[in-house]
Amino acid sequence: QLVESGGGLAQPGGSLTLSCAASGITFRHYGMAWYRQAPEPEKERELVAKISSDATPYYTDSVKDRFTISRDNTKNTVTLQMSSLKPEDTADYYCNAYFSTVNYWGQGTQVTVSS
Repeated sequence: QLVESGGGLAQPGGSLTLSCAASGITFRHYGMAWYRQAPEPEKERELVAKISSDATPYYTDSVKDRFTISRDNTKNTVTLQMSSLKPEDTADYYCNAYFSTVNYWGQGTQVTVSS
């Protein structure tokens, strides 16, 4: 089970931190990722950032130098620190755990960036 928290409303240029708590999996074996899906109907879910089981991070170009992903294997959590937020960051954000062909998803948390 993956449970996200930390979404909400932020002003442009502001910050938010998303957290995802995992249970029922051997967390340290899983890569963890954050995806987002913008509210526009034609927008597909896109990868925002991921962190491998050995803590190697990856960021999509649009969030590089603004977002930071981290994991805590002692607490089974993954965190996405978001700064310098832009209106185009508005989306539902989903936590994902992946290992080989196995994928688990959280229910999502909404992030709105607006003045």
